[in-house]
Amino acid sequence: MPKVVSTESAPAAIGPYSQALVSANAVYVSGQLPIDPKTGQMPEKAADQARQSLKNIQAILEAAGSSLQKVLRVGIFMTDLAEFGAVNEVYATFFTKDFPARSTVQVAALPRGAQIEIEAVAEL
Repeated sequence: MPKVVSTESAPAAIGPYSQALVSANAVYVSGQLPIDPKTGQMPEKAADQARQSLKNIQAILEAAGSSLQKVLRVGIFMTDLAEFGAVNEVYATFFTKDFPARSTVQVAALPRGAQIEIEAVAEL
């Protein structure tokens, strides 16, 4: 049976889903909007949104007993691929070598008007 992961160091789910689930030796982190868990607000710039989403993922992984160094795959959803370079710069400060597998896609819209949503799968 999967174990639900929940931490106040990341924003609460805004729908009927868990922040993450642990199954076998993997942590499946739901898409994280760039919501600051303390203020409930989102930064304006795409790069700052990417930073906040990755901080949220980091907090969830730590609550699950994992870390960014154990991330296997990342999915990035963006409303404007023109911000791809700026997002990559931020991403490279969180993942510095042996990069996870990744996909990045442009979408028409994201919840709460966010420009970025990021999901991840990591080992325990």
